[in-house]
Amino acid sequence: MEAGREGLTRVQNLTPDDVAKGMRERTILLVDVREERETVVERIPGALLMPLSEFDPAAIPDPQGRRVVFACASGVRSVRASQIAQTEGHAYDAHLAGGLKAWRAAGYPSET
Repeated sequence: MEAGREGLTRVQNLTPDDVAKGMRERTILLVDVREERETVVERIPGALLMPLSEFDPAAIPDPQGRRVVFACASGVRSVRASQIAQTEGHAYDAHLAGGLKAWRAAGYPSET
């Protein structure tokens, strides 16, 4: 099997603390892959919105040296987004473990 095939993808779990620090220091570009009906209710401030139903990793803007990290509600779709990106040749190998639920539980702000 070739490198980049879905069976060889690896997704690193980042904590809410890791992601918050990276966003604060501008070393992380957070990409929220939840659907619009979810993000209008609540979202992580500063996250780029790219619904998984329309997901195209090539459409992610140049991260300008930042690490691309995916997020969703609980961590399932964000893993899937990372796997899709990797199979298409992008080195986007991290997600917010536990998603928005973990973000809120850690005490970080969200916006409506």
